[in-house]
Amino acid sequence: MPDAVIVDIVRSASGRGKPGGALSGLHPVDLLATVLRALVTRTGIDPALIDDVITGCVGQAAEQAANIGRNAVLAAGWPLTVPGTTVDRACGSGQQALHFAAQGVLAGAYDVVVACGVESMSRVPMGVAIGTADPFGPGVAARLAGGGLVPQGIAAELVTARWGFTREQLDAYAARSHALAAAATDAGAFAREIVAVGEHTRDETIRAQTTPEGLAGLRPAFHDPAYTERFPQIGWHITAGSSSPLTDGAAAALIMSAARASELGLRPRARFHAFALAGDDPVMMLTAPIPATRKVLAKAGLGIGDIDAYEVNEAFAPVPLAWAADLGADPQRLNPRGGAIALGHPLGGSGVRLMATLVNHLEQTGGRYGLQTMCEAGGQANATIVERL
Repeated sequence: MPDAVIVDIVRSASGRGKPGGALSGLHPVDLLATVLRALVTRTGIDPALIDDVITGCVGQAAEQAANIGRNAVLAAGWPLTVPGTTVDRACGSGQQALHFAAQGVLAGAYDVVVACGVESMSRVPMGVAIGTADPFGPGVAARLAGGGLVPQGIAAELVTARWGFTREQLDAYAARSHALAAAATDAGAFAREIVAVGEHTRDETIRAQTTPEGLAGLRPAFHDPAYTERFPQIGWHITAGSSSPLTDGAAAALIMSAARASELGLRPRARFHAFALAGDDPVMMLTAPIPATRKVLAKAGLGIGDIDAYEVNEAFAPVPLAWAADLGADPQRLNPRGGAIALGHPLGGSGVRLMATLVNHLEQTGGRYGLQTMCEAGGQANATIVERL
């Protein structure tokens, strides 16, 4: 079986996902196209060789409708012969694009493929694709006795309550994310992964001066009396500060077999080592990274101590904290350059963004194995292990 390798991987800097954000003036098709062009420019590959472009995007409505993957290929100026498709596994859409691309190479279906992701939350707000419709239907409601599914903020409160995290722990973790991201930025650690979008080259979502004391003054973001009776265990500890911000961003990876890279004179940066998916309680929603990680470690024949860095998406602070507590993970290896609380969470683009940060961290620190996982709406998760080459 051939190896599936990452030849290069790039991302935009994050933009605040609201009007006036650094990337809010750019159509999401053109945002993704800018990153795709940068990937080709950096590697020198002829885009005509690309068999497919697989794009993660969650809000597939309005300006992100009509197969944004194919539209970005056209906007990038690539040959009309290059196809593109768009996938949705909620927040894991970009990571799923990586899985599909690498698995296509391993299966012999692709020689050269791009996995990418994009979300413009300033221009296509969360929930636009649903509107006032019911996407679940009576079957899901009947399956989930006791009141049905809940918003993700409520799920984050449920995770907080189950693991017994205090408000102080959540605020301390959120402040850590900003401090690490700011330090990495100042040290130039993100320079290789970020490509310019116009003049924008610095993550706009990092707040370097964030402190636990400052976060302590924020009000709970999801307090809702409607859920108090159903979930009396909730302490209402999640704030905007311990949540990932609305974000605009895009990222892309060039993936192929090691043999094809050699033929093209390209040097791979990392190898896909193992993949896993998991489902978990869709009401608790955010805990599936735990079983997904156990599955991917078993497939790889590795233990958590063999992994040099873990990228666990910081949708909310209790998600990586619960993951680390349950798996006995080394907190120093967890999101060592900060996570989505500071670097942003452009939904469909986050899976590829995390991988860009992970690959660069392994290269710059000499680590061998990296693990990436992220929670997804509906109680799912992807997990991926890569090996630095």
